[in-house]
Amino acid sequence: MAEVVVKRTPVFYGAVHLLFFREDEVLLLKRKNTGFEDGKWSVVAGRIDGNEEVKAAAIREAKEEAGVDIDPSELEVTGVTHRRNPNGSGSEWIDFYLTVRAWKGEIMNMEPHKCEELRWFPLSGLPSNMIEYVKVALFENQDKLWFRSIGWDAVVSQAASPK
Repeated sequence: MAEVVVKRTPVFYGAVHLLFFREDEVLLLKRKNTGFEDGKWSVVAGRIDGNEEVKAAAIREAKEEAGVDIDPSELEVTGVTHRRNPNGSGSEWIDFYLTVRAWKGEIMNMEPHKCEELRWFPLSGLPSNMIEYVKVALFENQDKLWFRSIGWDAVVSQAASPK
């Protein structure tokens, strides 16, 4: 008898967000033609592909988006979020934030079809049209592992309220 494989929609997706810091500045990119938060600033980031470890995904995204090579020893997971998108899809994401201590090569926009611009911004002068959860993550203490839930307030309130 043939085994029946039932495909299920993932409970959540995974993404990596790379925090490139240079003194008091952070590297941001302006999204375009992605279908998600286009026109807003974010960090170098992307979905974790199937059968891919977190640091491997970060290294791949850094090469694909910014053209730089990173040794795994130069990456540190500094934060994690469990996020629910407010766009009506209800999709859930586990986001890993990785601080990049060093990289090889010159940072350049390798995906101009999806990235309008790559630019260094002072942390004290971030653009107003930034993806909010990324902006929040930038101000977390990157010296210790942090965790945050995003987009769950209404759900938590409903679960906590008596029936």
